[in-house]
Amino acid sequence: MDKEWMEVTIVTSSEAVEAVSGILYNTGVKGVSIEDPEDIEFKKKNPGDWDYFDETLLVVKEGAIVKGYYKKDEHFDEYLKYIKDSVNNLDEFGIEKGKGLITASKVNEEDWENNWKKYYKPTKIGDRIVVKPIWENYEVKDEEIIVELDPGMAFGTGTHETTRMCIKALEKYVKPESTVFDIGTGSGILAITAAKLKAKEVIGVDLDPVAVNSASENVKYNNINNIKILHGDLMEVIEGKADIVVANIIADVIIFLVDGVKDFIAEGGRFISSGIILDRKNDVVKKLEESGFVVEEVNVDGEWVCIVARL
Repeated sequence: MDKEWMEVTIVTSSEAVEAVSGILYNTGVKGVSIEDPEDIEFKKKNPGDWDYFDETLLVVKEGAIVKGYYKKDEHFDEYLKYIKDSVNNLDEFGIEKGKGLITASKVNEEDWENNWKKYYKPTKIGDRIVVKPIWENYEVKDEEIIVELDPGMAFGTGTHETTRMCIKALEKYVKPESTVFDIGTGSGILAITAAKLKAKEVIGVDLDPVAVNSASENVKYNNINNIKILHGDLMEVIEGKADIVVANIIADVIIFLVDGVKDFIAEGGRFISSGIILDRKNDVVKKLEESGFVVEEVNVDGEWVCIVARL
């Protein structure tokens, strides 16, 4: 098997990290890594539910670095041109791209596929949830609930602020009689957390087949049977109503979903939404209230927001 891969490195701003990652995921990328010293500085000054970070990232002075990994095939040059054009155009969307420097170099498969794992450790979130990578050992304490995870190429490791806030909200609101829908399930971390919290039924949906495969594998690692992972759109593949719908996506998608998601929430049920940058908080709150939701909680962690709204 060919072990040579291509590493595309983009030097950008912390503001543009999500947008640049999205650009990479629009191509045939096989893995993405992010080194954001601004985020690490915040975590160092504001200790919370994380327990590990790589302090060597603090030496990165030129901005955030996003890396994508590709097989060197007939599509690579096309992907690289798309990345360069898209990053150069970020300014047109009001996103500061920083240096916007893009380079490509060969890298050995093991260098990117396995080395990142040493930085991903068991993480305690909230009162009981511990997100544990499947390759790590962990001694369970007291009433802790272990979520086994191998994120692979899908989003969702439990270390991001938005994921942590959603997990805390699920821990607060999931009851044994709850039905939970997870929109854009990614690695399946939120759906699995809800199932581990003894929800009656959990359904995770995602449009990305890579995410569906990743989430399905993670479900197997956790030995749970009160959960389904489906490929497709919420409106098309799910019937019935949930007591809780959770969506950790981005503000624009949440705003777009609000009116339609009401049809999938039982009376008195809750919509937990995150992936919202602080600057867009009021936009999402306004849309929720206009659509008939009562906003119960607006939680902030760093530059990110999680909103809990009741129908």
